[in-house]
Formats: sequence, C-alpha cells, structure tokens
Amino acid sequence: MHEYSIVQSLLESCEEHAKQNDAQEVTKVVVKIGVLSGVEPDLLQTAFDTFKEKTVCNNAQFIINHQKVVIDCLDCDTTSTLEKNDFCCPKCQSVKIKVIDGEDMYLMSLELD
Repeated sequence: MHEYSIVQSLLESCEEHAKQNDAQEVTKVVVKIGVLSGVEPDLLQTAFDTFKEKTVCNNAQFIINHQKVVIDCLDCDTTSTLEKNDFCCPKCQSVKIKVIDGEDMYLMSLELD
C-alpha cells in the first residue's frame, strides 16, 4: 500500500509549511486525486487518520477532491472531461488525444492556525 508512504510525505510537507509560516497546527488539508493516479482515496483517508496523530495535523480535516480524466483532442482541438474511461474524444471520436489532468495527486491547499 503506497498510500502510507504518500501520507508520510504529505505530513512532512504539512510540517514544513507550518514551520515556514510560524503556525502551531494545520486545520485543513485539501488534496486532489486523479482517477488514473493509482491512489485509492479510502486507503489514503485511513492512512491520514492513522498517521496524523501527534503531528501538526492532529486535528486537521482531510478533504479529498476527485479529479476525472481531462483530455485534449489533437484532431478537433477540443478539451473534454471523460465521464468514463473511454479514451476517445466525445466530440469527434478520435483516439488522438492527450491526457491533461486526472493522472496525479496534488496538495491543493492547507489551512494553518
């Protein structure tokens, strides 16, 4: 389960941001997880709840935003959000596409106190 190592890194980042901003604690952590990222949101939530104890995130709310796959069609120059993992342009059905979002996990924001 790589979610545990992801949370360890996330908590280290939170500690660093809190220290840089002279904050005593992190009250909210917001992440964005792409559906193609390979990160399981439920496992990430469990890992965060487990490892946040006795850190600056001890009382932090953990918000996960799910990111669908966003593509650019190289044939009709349309940007689309895919509702299912059908990797073709919904407008022209071309398979000449470039995935521009939905593959990664990002720390979007922190609220510090």
